[in-house]
Amino acid sequence: MRIPESDGGSVALRRRQTPGHLIRTESDLRTFLLTSDLLVFALQSELRSRLGWAVIRAIYDGLPDFQVRRLEGMGFGPCLRLEELAPDVALIQALKERWDPECHAFLFPWGHMVPTLEDVVRITGLRVDDRAMIGTTYTSYQEPVERLRGLEVRGERSSLWQRTVLQASLGVVSARRQTSEGQAEHMGRMTDDARAVMAEEEGEAADRDLRRFLTLVIGKMILGIRGDPVGCRFLPLLEDLSSVGNYAWGAALLAHLFDSLGTSSRETGVAGFFPLLQVWAYYHLPSPGRGVARRCGAVPLLQRWRFFRDERTLRCQVTLIHDALDTIPFGHVRWTPYVGEDDASQPWVERGRPYFGRDIWLHCFNTVVLLHHRLVARTLGLHQAVVEFPTRQRAWERPGRSFRGIQQVTDWTVWVREQLDDWERQGTEVVSEATSDEDYFRAYARKYGAQVYKGSRRPLVPEGRISSLEGILHSTIQQRDDLQAVVDQLRAELDHAQQMVGGASSSQEDANRSVLEGQLASTTARAEDALAQLQEREQELRTALARTTTLEVEMAELSLRPEAAVVARWRQEAEAAARWQEEAAEATRWRQEAEEAARLHAEAGDLRTQLGEERHRSDMLRSEMRGLERALALVGRSRSVTIRSGIPSRSARHYLTGSSGRRRNEEEERRRRERAPEGSETGPRVMAPPSPRPPEGTGESG
Repeated sequence: MRIPESDGGSVALRRRQTPGHLIRTESDLRTFLLTSDLLVFALQSELRSRLGWAVIRAIYDGLPDFQVRRLEGMGFGPCLRLEELAPDVALIQALKERWDPECHAFLFPWGHMVPTLEDVVRITGLRVDDRAMIGTTYTSYQEPVERLRGLEVRGERSSLWQRTVLQASLGVVSARRQTSEGQAEHMGRMTDDARAVMAEEEGEAADRDLRRFLTLVIGKMILGIRGDPVGCRFLPLLEDLSSVGNYAWGAALLAHLFDSLGTSSRETGVAGFFPLLQVWAYYHLPSPGRGVARRCGAVPLLQRWRFFRDERTLRCQVTLIHDALDTIPFGHVRWTPYVGEDDASQPWVERGRPYFGRDIWLHCFNTVVLLHHRLVARTLGLHQAVVEFPTRQRAWERPGRSFRGIQQVTDWTVWVREQLDDWERQGTEVVSEATSDEDYFRAYARKYGAQVYKGSRRPLVPEGRISSLEGILHSTIQQRDDLQAVVDQLRAELDHAQQMVGGASSSQEDANRSVLEGQLASTTARAEDALAQLQEREQELRTALARTTTLEVEMAELSLRPEAAVVARWRQEAEAAARWQEEAAEATRWRQEAEEAARLHAEAGDLRTQLGEERHRSDMLRSEMRGLERALALVGRSRSVTIRSGIPSRSARHYLTGSSGRRRNEEEERRRRERAPEGSETGPRVMAPPSPRPPEGTGESG
């Protein structure tokens, strides 16, 4: 038989009685059985939520404009303008099961986490600075209810008031959606009903309406309690409406939420403003994927998210969330998600900044809680140092969580004077000189062990940290030893009960002792089964620890290989770069040579053209030389003929000269025609041959 686990994890059994203490009477046995059952078989419960945001938003839309401006001046405007507050009950329950009431923080595999004042002011837009929300609690609130809210009280002697009566006083008699109504029609009807009863002008009636509405907002949303009633401990603070905005309502919200998370896991009601936890988880733990981003850039941050609706059963969703949280890599946790936010559009952030990053006492009347910011120094960008883990120790006593009974009149400004002074001094700044988180992880694992794991699938090792497995093993061994002592005691008590049954003096006593013996035997069997499971779990952890140690050694050896591969890759890239550089230089050289070759080719063409012209001139010179040779030959022959025939030599020279001139003229004309552009109308010019000169001796004599 498998023992159910409390809060989704292992049940830490503790001895309530010494082994030497024997069960002598039926009352002793019943007490022992009750203690054992509570330790071994803690009940699992499912949360229920009743936020009623739709009614609050409908009434807010029905307020006159001057009332809306008054709420803006009090600092409630950003929070009241939210369009939707759908609860993620599975996520809230999963987070509640990981809450440690001793240090007021969540226990995760990677360490403590806790919402801070910066989370409150950025997510909700409520103020976290100025005066602490503290004052006097009274035995009865009948007089302030009748005087400040104008409602009749019938023998009420507590700090609670019926929500339906308060809601009806604001015009919303029935908040149930009718069968034929859509969501918009439903909201419109409630808004019209509220607008019809609201005072349209400033005065006592308007102040009364505003106090009623603030009572509903604060008592049902900001400081909501389990169930349907509305708390009104804060009602005296609403007497002077001009000073309402001077209180740190956001800090009171966080104190009340911390106090509500520390209640028993068997309580099924949700108290406090749990949408803060939803959006906080969306920003810091994105892996579970429970939120859907919308309206990027809207402020406060509640405006940017909506709940991703899941149709699976609540228990199935809670189990899956635990599994996701147990297996989130350390690097996926966002410790500083608000880096880069535009604070200029959020003046409430600038006002609350002096209270960020500090250990400080949070006040909500009789609830006074220390915000252990030093446990989450990583939210400030610092390494987490080893600190002394806090325990639940108070320097004062308080009446208790429930105020349904008659309470004493208590002035908390006197009762918690030291803590109030700490708030007024703005707490203590958180600093850290640690250079790594390793020492903190070891101390954290030794302190909490297996308490940090709630899912059905246990991870082998978170982020390769052997210290976590060692802490889990240490915690399991302690549980085994405690349970072994309980089993030994139960066996001794069972033997003693059997001896008592054997020596009974009457049938009635015999029957009673037989019943006690059966109950004791059943409890012993359950405890032995639990012991066997713990022993099995211990062996699994030892095996996992040995395997993880081996893997760590192998990973340390393998970590050098990627470095060598990187160096080799860099060397190859350097060689390739050198080759590319050489190829680039060679390509440049080839380009220069190609340009030089083109230039030389052009010069060669010019030279070929000049050479052709020179050849043509040389051919003409040869022709002229041949003509001259022929002319000389003719001159020689003419001389001889002249000598023989009596023709004077001057006429021969003139003939030769004319012949040579004609040839030159013909050659120049031919060149001119070759050089003339195509299509030119200029034709060749015909030069008349020179007129022959009369021979000597034939002219007229003067």
